[in-house]
Amino acid sequence: QVQLVESGGGLVQAGGSLRLSCAASGRTFSNYAMGWFRQAPGKERDLVAAISWTGVYTLYADSVKGRFTISRDNAKNTVYLQMNTLKPEDTAAYYCAAAHLLVLGTTTPSEADFGSWGQGTQVTVSS
Repeated sequence: QVQLVESGGGLVQAGGSLRLSCAASGRTFSNYAMGWFRQAPGKERDLVAAISWTGVYTLYADSVKGRFTISRDNAKNTVYLQMNTLKPEDTAAYYCAAAHLLVLGTTTPSEADFGSWGQGTQVTVSS
């Protein structure tokens, strides 16, 4: 499995921006599709965005389309989540996850598709 460490969370006002980073180690990073999930208190953990091995294919939850951008740098073994125009409802713990050899296609991947997880980073958006 690959080990994942997130960073970049924090407190921001509504309308502001944050960039989350997730550094991977331990295995061949480019063999993993990567995802960002989030979990608000009392709610389930949901997929926010995912990116394919090469970064060519991405998908987003409807709630973040046009505001968030997922990207990856395979040379740096890092995946990013650029979050713009943040809203209070974006407040959650954000988790990076890796799925070995997962091919992103017509179906939305689930938590079960991702075998490696980071410890999470908190994002709080004040109104």
